[in-house]
Amino acid sequence: MEKNNIFDVSKLGFGLMRLPEKDGEIDYSHVCRMVDKYMEAGLNYFDTAYVYHSGKSEVAARECLVKRYPRESFKLATKLPSWCMKTKEDRDKIFNEQLERAGVDYFDFYLLHSLEDGNNYNAYEELDCFNWGIGKKREGKIIHFGFSYHGTPELLEKVLDKHPEIEFVQIQLNYADWKNPLVQSGALYDILRKRNIPMIIMEPVKGGTLAALMPELEQKLKAARPNSSIASWAMRFVGSLDGIITILSGMSNDEQMQDNLNTFTNFEPLSDSEKKLIEEVNTVMFTSPLIGCTACRYCCDGCPSEINIPEVFRILNTIRLYGKEWRSSNFYRGLTEKNGKAKDCVGCGQCESVCPQHLKIIELLAEASGHLDK
Repeated sequence: MEKNNIFDVSKLGFGLMRLPEKDGEIDYSHVCRMVDKYMEAGLNYFDTAYVYHSGKSEVAARECLVKRYPRESFKLATKLPSWCMKTKEDRDKIFNEQLERAGVDYFDFYLLHSLEDGNNYNAYEELDCFNWGIGKKREGKIIHFGFSYHGTPELLEKVLDKHPEIEFVQIQLNYADWKNPLVQSGALYDILRKRNIPMIIMEPVKGGTLAALMPELEQKLKAARPNSSIASWAMRFVGSLDGIITILSGMSNDEQMQDNLNTFTNFEPLSDSEKKLIEEVNTVMFTSPLIGCTACRYCCDGCPSEINIPEVFRILNTIRLYGKEWRSSNFYRGLTEKNGKAKDCVGCGQCESVCPQHLKIIELLAEASGHLDK
């Protein structure tokens, strides 16, 4: 296979968005251990971004990967954020900073970050980022150029018509979002397959939501595969699809790493009976009004009240599923010792403006406060 073949990538990708932390900073020794385990398994794709971990993820990639392994032994991806740019000069400014942060001369995969309807897409067009990316590709600074996507199927068709130079698209896809009217994973997947455009998949376990289900649903899956984790079903759902370059998992600890390695070593696609079981699980899940937060934490940066919004929503989802109990209150009490409470929301809307899932965060925080701040 050619060095620059876009599919010359391991099926499991290591997402560097949810890295383990210690005392509020990325735990480099822990990350190094996880990188070693991943590389020893013969895997090679690492995904970061300019804004992950408040700008520290690319540095972690340098310290834990780039300095420790030959450059040709891995593929490194990062992203250009529209919301950090005001002028065309900002494109090179950010890109050069990324090269320095990551300690590399080029990126194997480079993406316009979180393209979606409205300001993000408009900014990429106004700042001529598509042509800019192709220019970097000609310079050898980018090997493969694409974008990550959180928009509508209609916009995706429009962008692909306008920019046939795009080599791949990264989309959110998992069995819970396949028919989700806000995400429309299935429709996006079908568009890309019809055009024969390779895909990178993010959020296959929906930010951890599909790693722990309602007890009766977990029992169904465990009855079918007693030795398999709940998360492995979500990974196998995506891994069974065609046209996939790699599937990103934002692994935060050794257990998640090992579980994913177990799933992708001698990978088994879903059988027809297992696909039907996933459909049954989906049907039950959609009768429960859960918050579709993927814990990307974009909402946390810039929150004036320093509310840990993803964790508050995790508690609220637990309350919606199982009712209010002492465990939820205790967890919330510990959470808000160092972070703002749900009631501290000032309604500025900063969080909603950057949420890829388009959640009504202000309303949801008010609901959480009603349960937890009494």
